[in-house]
Amino acid sequence: MASPDSDGLLAEQLLRLTRRLHRIQKRHLEQHALGITPAQSRLLRTLAHFGEPPRMADLAESLEVVPRAVTTLVDGLEANGKVRRVPDPANRRVIRIELTDDGRTTLRELRRARRAAAEEILAPLTGEQRETLGGLLDTLVGTVPAQGRGC
Repeated sequence: MASPDSDGLLAEQLLRLTRRLHRIQKRHLEQHALGITPAQSRLLRTLAHFGEPPRMADLAESLEVVPRAVTTLVDGLEANGKVRRVPDPANRRVIRIELTDDGRTTLRELRRARRAAAEEILAPLTGEQRETLGGLLDTLVGTVPAQGRGC
C-alpha cells in the first residue's frame, strides 16, 4: 500500500506532467498558427463528438463549465469562421452550434498538433512503457481500454 508521502509525490508528478503537456500543446498550437486558444480547441473537439449540432447548454454540460463560458468561446470561434449558430429545425427559438468547413479543417490541424505534442512528451518511453502507461491512464480516467492504442 502506498504511503501518504508517495501519494503526494505521485500527485505532484501528475500535476507537473499536466502542466508540461499543456505547455507543449500550446506551443504546437502556436506553431501551426491556428489562431485559437486551448479552450477554444477543447470546444471544437467536444463539438465534433456530437451526432448533431448541440445547444450551448449541451456544450456547457459536456465541457463542465458555466454556459456563459461557452458563449464567450463560441463568440470567438464564430468571429473566426470556425463555427456558426444555426436555428434548430424543430424549434426556431433554440440555437445550435455547428462546425464550418474552416472549423473542420482547423480540427484536423488540431489533431495533428496534439499528436505532435503527445509524440514529443512520450518520446523517452519504449513501446512497452507506452502500453503500460495507456493501461494505467485508462484505469485512472475510468475508460474502456483503447484498441490498437497509438499516439
